[in-house]
Amino acid sequence: MPTRHKVRISRLLPVSIDDVRLAAEAIRGAVEHTPTRPSRTLSDIAGCEIWLKFENLQFTASFKDRGALNKLLSLAPSERARGVIAMSAGNHAQGVAYHAGRLGIPATIVMPLGTPFAKVRHTKGFGARVVLEGATLSEASVHARALAEKENLVFVHPYDDEKIIAGQGTVALEMLGDAENFDALVVPIGGGGLVSGVAVAAKALNPNIDIYGVQTRVYPSMYNAITGSSLPCVGQTMAEGIAVKEPGRLTTAIVRELVKDIILVGEGEIEHAIAALLEVEKTLVEGAGASAYAAVCARPDLFRGRKVGLVLSGGNVDMRLLSNVILRELSREGRILSLVIEIVDRPGVLAQVATLVGEAGGNILEVLHNRMATDTSAKLAHLGMTVEARDAEHAEEIRGHLRSHGFQLQG
Repeated sequence: MPTRHKVRISRLLPVSIDDVRLAAEAIRGAVEHTPTRPSRTLSDIAGCEIWLKFENLQFTASFKDRGALNKLLSLAPSERARGVIAMSAGNHAQGVAYHAGRLGIPATIVMPLGTPFAKVRHTKGFGARVVLEGATLSEASVHARALAEKENLVFVHPYDDEKIIAGQGTVALEMLGDAENFDALVVPIGGGGLVSGVAVAAKALNPNIDIYGVQTRVYPSMYNAITGSSLPCVGQTMAEGIAVKEPGRLTTAIVRELVKDIILVGEGEIEHAIAALLEVEKTLVEGAGASAYAAVCARPDLFRGRKVGLVLSGGNVDMRLLSNVILRELSREGRILSLVIEIVDRPGVLAQVATLVGEAGGNILEVLHNRMATDTSAKLAHLGMTVEARDAEHAEEIRGHLRSHGFQLQG
């Protein structure tokens, strides 16, 4: 992406490093200074020096605390009395709800109908009125705007607001204060508030640092805006926190000027990143938050040998979806395998198969008999088994042990 006339144009951006520093002073003590730590194991895997910024350790488990509080603190007494309204898929909602409750400001949050239950529950738990409306963030936004006008509420935008952007930029102040000489920062992009604030602060402190944004391939809205592409923004994603159809006007201007590139990642890459962060770092990160690590894994050529900071932007993930992600990742790695074995339907055969799996070191998790397969003899049955293995090589050993004893495996 172009970086023409960097110094001259950057002075015209809607947010400056001074705005970010003022935000840092305003929110100090009410928002966590989250750790920035290196990960030796992930560095070895990715081929670069990885440092993680654990924004999933905020009280509401998201960086959104920062911008929400900075915005709320900027409101006049009359605006606080009227109350605020926000639209969000969850993290901005929780940030606004939590800090509005602390400050005694009435809060209404409009959330899309498909918002994960955990985010809805937590938002209500902070005392906000929650309105579920619209299939997407865009539809929820339309309803929130209408409700704001109807009830004379102050609209708190999730990303396209100078105070919000400045608040999110405090992430970079902490990162560059806690660790030195980053070559690059990788930041998730939804509407662009986080990456804009991070870029403003980081580039002011270190003009040579490269800022990379990350979007899911099913919602490449900022990528479209910057590159002039027209990729569709539709579909289901684990990264619902960055599933935004239209980026902000302010944020697009900043991204166009300060962000070097935007990397698109797929659902499988995001799921792998969630599982890797959970298994290696023992930290729970939602899809949007895991996208930065997914991007580094997707583009090893771009980051090899460099010192790279990744923003783990949030940790609010639905537990049911998390369980699916873990099981799917174990299946991809060959650590859980599904077997369909054709057997003679008579006593003792199941025990024989179970013994063979055990001899090979497999752990049987589930068994299902299917006697209704009409394409085989009535004397045969299909035995379905879900088996746990150490890795893909061990899984193949289990299959081979069964085949060596005359059993036919399907698929």
